[in-house]
This record gives sequence, C-alpha cells and structure tokens, in this order.
Amino acid sequence: MKERLNGIGAVVLPALAALFLAGFGRCEPAQWTLVWQDEFDGAAGQPPDPASWTFDLGTGVGGWGNGESQYYRAENATLDGAGHLAITAKKEAFLGSQYTSARIITKGKLEQKHGRFEARIKLPKGQGIWPAFWLLGANIDTVTWPGCGEIDVMESRGQEPSVVLGSLHGPGYSGAGAVTDSYTLPGPQGEGADFHVFAVNWDPGYIAWEVDGVTYQVATPKTLPTDTQWVFDNPFFIILNVAVGGNFLGYPDESTVFPQTMLVDYVRVYEAD
Repeated sequence: MKERLNGIGAVVLPALAALFLAGFGRCEPAQWTLVWQDEFDGAAGQPPDPASWTFDLGTGVGGWGNGESQYYRAENATLDGAGHLAITAKKEAFLGSQYTSARIITKGKLEQKHGRFEARIKLPKGQGIWPAFWLLGANIDTVTWPGCGEIDVMESRGQEPSVVLGSLHGPGYSGAGAVTDSYTLPGPQGEGADFHVFAVNWDPGYIAWEVDGVTYQVATPKTLPTDTQWVFDNPFFIILNVAVGGNFLGYPDESTVFPQTMLVDYVRVYEAD
C-alpha cells in the first residue's frame, strides 16, 4: 500500500552515517520538501499523465547507443488501475524489431538541478531484460552525451534480479568506464518479488545512492578519474524504461519469459531546505 504525500510536505531522510564515512562530517540529516510527484492513479489502460511525461519512440540511432533490440511504443506504458505505472516488454515483431517496450521522460516537463529523486519500483526479471530509473542532463541537445551527464539511480540486469547498480556517466567516465557500484536486494527475488525504494540525494558536490533508505555509494568530484569534469550542476530530467538486450547485459534466450513488466508505484522529487 503506498503512503500518500498530498501537497507540499517535508521529510527527514537519514543518510548521516554514510556521509560521515565519506568524510563530509554533516551534523544532521538533510531535510527535504516535496516539490513534484506522480502517484500513477487513474483507470487501467490510461497513459501516464501527459502534463508530466512524454515518450521516446522508436529504436534510436544504433539502438539507443547500447545495441538494444526493442522498439519503444507508447502503448507499452499504461496505468494498471491499482495505483501503478506498468512498463511492459513484449516479444512481438514491430517495424523490424523483435521486441517492444516503453521509455517515458519528463524532458520539458520536469527538469531540476539537485534534490532527492525517488521511485518505488517492482523489477522485472529474465535474461536480457534491462529496467532502469535514471536522470539525463537537460542540455543533451546542445552538449550531447556524455558531456550532458547521466545519473543512473537504478538499473538491473534481469538475469541478476537481486542486484541493482547506481552509476555516473560524464566526459571521460562513461559506458564501461562509468563511476558505479552495486547493491544486493534483501530477500528472495523472482516471481512476487517486493517493491523497493530507489533514490539519489544530489547536492552541489556530491551524489548519494540509496535502496530502501540504505546509502550504498557516494560520489564527489574527487571520485572521478583524474582530469575529468563534474557535470552535475545543471538541470536533469527523469527517464523510466525497460530495455531488451544490449551490450550491457546480453540478449534474451529460451529461458526469458515474456511479457515482463516493471511496476512503478510512484516517483517523487524533493528540494533541500
């Protein structure tokens, strides 16, 4: 059952211990004010709120840069009528692709610099299934990737459904050279796996990754490779998607069961007081 946050509210999110370990020496946890949310309420079959989201459609140049196999369609992202967004990857031929899925973005709707970005998600699984919740620099049309910066709040290889990754991509540290770490989810994973809360706390000079309130990675400009640039002081927008295949995780095989659905209970954005 989702905990409702109606209107503007404040919450205290304790990442104190991790920040001390990282050498920041904060005296108290950060306090955040809710400034944007989507709870995905509505009738089954409706698209996500067009006031908040638009769609990336098609295959993208070179399969969105990762050798992916899906064709992104709007029809694959709908509300389920129970307060969730369902992004579904299907095995079906469409305009030359063997699979379809969906990728939704807040570009031009919500673009924010710094804050807390949080989503409660139930992950799909299976060889070649690649769910993700991530942020991309809003200046991508002029600076291009990876100079615009990318913050992967959560991504998962479907063949390893108990492990999630958080990463930074920027000039000189992108792709296989990204700044990254992983977190192993508690409990059994698979059919009926639990929802988990994935988040980043992003302030000037550091980004911290959380799963269910546990901080597992902190990045600062000193974390980056020598002579590279911190590009995380501009507005970013949100992306939710489920990719199929690609050079990050390989491709579906006979063990992969379709359809596979990522359920998103909510997405919330906060600003620091």
